[in-house]
Amino acid sequence: MLTKFEVSGFKNFSSPYTFQLNAAKGYNFNADCVQNDVIQKAIIYGPNSIGKSNLGLAIFDLISHVTDKSKGEGLYSHYLHANHLDGHASFKYSFTFSSGTVQYSYTKKDHETLIFESISINDQLFAEINRKNSSKAKIYANGAEHLETDLGDSIISLLTYIKRSTVLVKNQTNQCFDDFLHFVEHMLFFRSLSFNCYIGLEQGSKGIEKDIIEHENVVDFQNFLQKVGIHYQLKAMTQDGSHQLYADFNGNYKPFFEIASQGTQSLALFYFWLQRIEQQKNVSFLFIDEFDAFYHHSLSKEIVQLLKKMSSQVILTTHNTSIMNNDLLRPDCYFVMKEKNIQSLAGASRKELREAHNIEKMYKAGSFGK
Repeated sequence: MLTKFEVSGFKNFSSPYTFQLNAAKGYNFNADCVQNDVIQKAIIYGPNSIGKSNLGLAIFDLISHVTDKSKGEGLYSHYLHANHLDGHASFKYSFTFSSGTVQYSYTKKDHETLIFESISINDQLFAEINRKNSSKAKIYANGAEHLETDLGDSIISLLTYIKRSTVLVKNQTNQCFDDFLHFVEHMLFFRSLSFNCYIGLEQGSKGIEKDIIEHENVVDFQNFLQKVGIHYQLKAMTQDGSHQLYADFNGNYKPFFEIASQGTQSLALFYFWLQRIEQQKNVSFLFIDEFDAFYHHSLSKEIVQLLKKMSSQVILTTHNTSIMNNDLLRPDCYFVMKEKNIQSLAGASRKELREAHNIEKMYKAGSFGK
């Protein structure tokens, strides 16, 4: 699990900005939202343009060089903060797994170009390179003793180089390295706003309508919509040689994705990824930006309840305060972003928050800082 993340010099984050997920409190309700004192399910609030989307993009920046999954290149324009004088962005991650802990940090001058990389496992340096000073890496992994340490002009990530170039011996440290790589390989970011986009987990692009039909999920998708109060009779039909999804109005068929509301289309995107999560059962970290931008508040609640059942670590961003209550999550799982920091409601409150508190009302009254 991701336990802590820090970024600076990236987009709107000029100075170090820290997202702490290992500061869970001792609440005895909604215990399924926390695992081993690490926040497992979280919802982030904040005013427009404060950086909620950019925080997600910052967390997923490592996808571009640690994996070969979808990188979301179009989302990473204007990469560096305009007033950041160092000329690079810095990223620091802390993870915990059953095999141990990982601290991974790096700097980049753009989305593709690494300058510095360092990874420590169980507080011991595992590998490091500073391309600003030298093309030679320091590699302390057992089984990599004969690996060439001079990477020359290659822009490959040191982690990827180790992964692809040698077979490490089996021990706890190397197992932790493998667990870290597996976690990153199975991270997923997506959103549905003016356009759909995603980062991680897969490669390439797929049409939602085509995917539902090809996987014979028409009835399942119809049932999914009905569970959240959207009632259509759906049927896959062939029109002009192509398969399309139609809504049946007593024998009068209309192309479903042409008549569906923006909210229903957004829900179809959620269903698209839900199928992958449920089928593969290996999404490690899920970040949905503005997850309920087109949803009714009751639907937002249903989606959160559904996500709570998943084993994945889940982070959501929203402006919807109607789901800010202790029935869904708990005060240490709701975070408020400000210009200089991000804190949970529990961490930002001067009083001890209890299950009976109306935290939405307190939030609107400014109890957690303006």
